[in-house]
Amino acid sequence: MTEPILDIRGVTKAYGLTVANDAVDFQVEPGLIHAVLGENGAGKSTLMKIIYGVVKPDAGTLVWRGQLVSIASPAEARRLGIGMVFQHFSLFETLTVTENISLAVPGSKNELGQRIRAASARFGLDVEPDARVHTLTVGERQRIEILRCILQEPKVIILDEPTSVLPPQGIVKLFETLRNLASEGIAVVFISHKLDEIRALCDTATIMRGGRVVGVVNPKEETSKSLTQLMIGQDIPAPTARSHAGTTAGVLRVQNLDHVPDDPYAAPLSGLDLELRGGEILGIAGVSGNGQGALMRVLAGEIRTAPDTVLLDQKPVGALGPGARRRLGVHFIPEERLGRGAVPGHTLAENAGLTTFHSGLLSFGFLQLRKRRERAGKMITDMDVRCSGPDAAAQSLSGGNLQKFIVSREMALAPRVLIAEQPTWGVDVGAAAAIRQKLLDMRDQGVALLIVSEELEELMEICDRVQVMFRGRLSAPVAVGQTDIEHIGLAMAGDFDGLETVHG
Repeated sequence: MTEPILDIRGVTKAYGLTVANDAVDFQVEPGLIHAVLGENGAGKSTLMKIIYGVVKPDAGTLVWRGQLVSIASPAEARRLGIGMVFQHFSLFETLTVTENISLAVPGSKNELGQRIRAASARFGLDVEPDARVHTLTVGERQRIEILRCILQEPKVIILDEPTSVLPPQGIVKLFETLRNLASEGIAVVFISHKLDEIRALCDTATIMRGGRVVGVVNPKEETSKSLTQLMIGQDIPAPTARSHAGTTAGVLRVQNLDHVPDDPYAAPLSGLDLELRGGEILGIAGVSGNGQGALMRVLAGEIRTAPDTVLLDQKPVGALGPGARRRLGVHFIPEERLGRGAVPGHTLAENAGLTTFHSGLLSFGFLQLRKRRERAGKMITDMDVRCSGPDAAAQSLSGGNLQKFIVSREMALAPRVLIAEQPTWGVDVGAAAAIRQKLLDMRDQGVALLIVSEELEELMEICDRVQVMFRGRLSAPVAVGQTDIEHIGLAMAGDFDGLETVHG
């Protein structure tokens, strides 16, 4: 066994009565890809923040290359040789690749350009140093983040949900890069909820549950089922067989939609046509940044269009705002949890009332605070949201637990139409299975559901039809039984003809 480059012993971190890390031991060895697995709230993020100097532990020791250390800040972590690639990118759109990297890596423009090209060739991270970020795909932007980290010459790289923004072909390329990094002696810490990816890529996996380490295994010798059992202590039920009576035509229709966003770097929408039926789930696949966000805002009423561009039950609603559409039964789960889905500093009870106040929470113009709190408590129970209760601030929850709360809030309103962006993004396997089952249950009750997701397995599992979005255009719809993940992945790169051939 190789001597660990990073050896963590007995690390404990508590936030009030909540113990996020409870006497955690964690070792990272050079040249290996080490997964960290666990449910939302299991303590993964807190542990990574401690390693990267964002959070100070209450107890425990960190030994770096044989020396006891106290990592007080991310800058100190980087000086030691620890780098981190976060799930959300931090790039300036109007700057070039070289200019973005120069903000963290010293050197002249020419020198950095040469180093970028050399590292790109060495690790398979194809990117043009002089390209401006706004012209690049999401996968290319992720390569910039990884290159920026590599050029700081780290010995350990932490990647948080790195495949969440990539199509299948991009994931293959990323895995090649990570294996190249490991072959150079760099330790890679890989955080993901995608068990198949972890089994294919990682050399070892630390499993966390309730703030504690419950196992360290070789994921290649495990099954997805056995890893799930370690993570949550039980099996995950598969979605029940679909037995709905069929679909009804045209609950929500988009016809010949054109829209140029205010953001000059966002994809304009061009000639979009879409029909959402009652009793079906229509999936929208696509790499993030291809116009899905603008389409969702149009459907939710945040972007208003010509009245007859969007029809609800054959009535024009394109000019109506979000409140008016909610009163007609159109509900929306946004991708951005904090800011659009919830107010960070407000309690869960207060956030529960943001979209539900019109459904029995008002009496003579006054909010019924006790009833609002009770309703929030039910939402917490229904989706097993891990928090201290209705009075917990939204920003105090892990991303996955806040997502569960927002999903529960919108589902509780018995919508006629439910539009959801990335409904299981960053959610652990148990919660994701529960959310998918609830979506299927709603469909079987006749609700019309539109799901935007970059999880192709998710779309294939629960959707009846799927369309692919690329650079502001939508492919023709195809039944999920008449296509496969490979052809959808090709369509996500712009090859609509191949998708049409499959179902034609």
